[in-house]
Amino acid sequence: MTATWPRLRMADVLVPQGNRKLVQQGWSPKCHAYPAPDGAWGVLKTTAIQAGRFEPEHNKMLPESLKPRPQIEVAAGDLLITCAGPRSRCGVPALVRHTRGRLMMSGKMYRFRPDDRVDPRFLELWLLSPEAQQRIDAMKTGISDSGLNLTHDRFGQLPVPGPPINEQNRIVDLLEDHLSRLDAADGYLNAAQRRDAVLHDQLLANELAAVPSDDVSLGELLLVGLSNGKSVPTQEGGFPVLRLTALRDGRIDLAERKAGAWTADDAARFLVQRGDFLISRGNGSLRLVGRGGLVDHDPDAVAFPDTLIRARPDAGRLMPDFMALVWNSPAIRRQIEASARTTAGIYKVNQKDLEAVRLPVPSLDDQQRVLESVSSSRDGLAALSREVERSRTRSAGLRRSLLAAAFSGRLTGNSSNFEQDREAVG
Repeated sequence: MTATWPRLRMADVLVPQGNRKLVQQGWSPKCHAYPAPDGAWGVLKTTAIQAGRFEPEHNKMLPESLKPRPQIEVAAGDLLITCAGPRSRCGVPALVRHTRGRLMMSGKMYRFRPDDRVDPRFLELWLLSPEAQQRIDAMKTGISDSGLNLTHDRFGQLPVPGPPINEQNRIVDLLEDHLSRLDAADGYLNAAQRRDAVLHDQLLANELAAVPSDDVSLGELLLVGLSNGKSVPTQEGGFPVLRLTALRDGRIDLAERKAGAWTADDAARFLVQRGDFLISRGNGSLRLVGRGGLVDHDPDAVAFPDTLIRARPDAGRLMPDFMALVWNSPAIRRQIEASARTTAGIYKVNQKDLEAVRLPVPSLDDQQRVLESVSSSRDGLAALSREVERSRTRSAGLRRSLLAAAFSGRLTGNSSNFEQDREAVG
């Protein structure tokens, strides 16, 4: 017969910090837009906390006119969790394994430290598990998914499995071994994707350098001005609207859609058509914000959401396929990333900044020649990107399965009574 792990409340396994609180919140002063150099005080951005990964380079320098608060300086061994932001970015945990000094928590994150009954590595993995994430998601409060909060009191009620320390160590060792293998496999595919992307970008740059072109702002190349889509909740049987995931590999996957809570008349202004170019308005990754994709065939009736911005290029000056080719290139990406702004861990671009982006515009004949020259490279890169995405999806599923197995006792042969408590979630 397998053993049963006791259940503990999060608040019961934490030790008081310098302010005598079990969960300590940071501070959000107005900072410089750039990171703090070594030796200077900085305030962490929420993007420093990724799922199971701490990235201290994501910080902003504290102005010299403001006095730092050493009591909220982050140190190795701290557990952090985001406590405000969009649903996908609220409740993200990470253990600080290494960090430089003089980095403070922002007001959108909590710090907590377990007592000697709970290994911090075990607690981090538990917080990443599907069970814990489902419970945390049910604790969030707010009027919309774009702005949610996780309160101290609710977080303190989160149940935590309490196997003996030696059992926790076994679970951590097994999980870290399995997860490191998944990390390595993902790394190999990502490296191959990056290598092919570099070769593709170099080929495109060489082809563009070989033809004369004008440097023209996007705003001058549009039939009509840029327009944002509309946010609509899901409703069975409603008029279809694209998801942000429809944007992939410089193209729009029209199958990536949901039924929205609106009518065909409501959606009429937001219908997409062949030749439309849709641009990501916001993303948790700077690398992805402002990416664009082309609607390259006649769609059935479908609208675009507020997470995308629509551009309709003047095909008499800029071929839509050529725009799709150059838009995601390094030269354009540098302009977009320089203008992106971040709020609550989400990078955003606005219409004004996008209209100012300058594109190389050769003659239509030369645009066609460039397209033909790089088509095989583009198609190969798109195929590799799809394979990497499939791999990431499989990897994410395996991670969830491993974490679920670990905290139900199936990895080590010991069971938890958490399975009996599922109906309490939410």
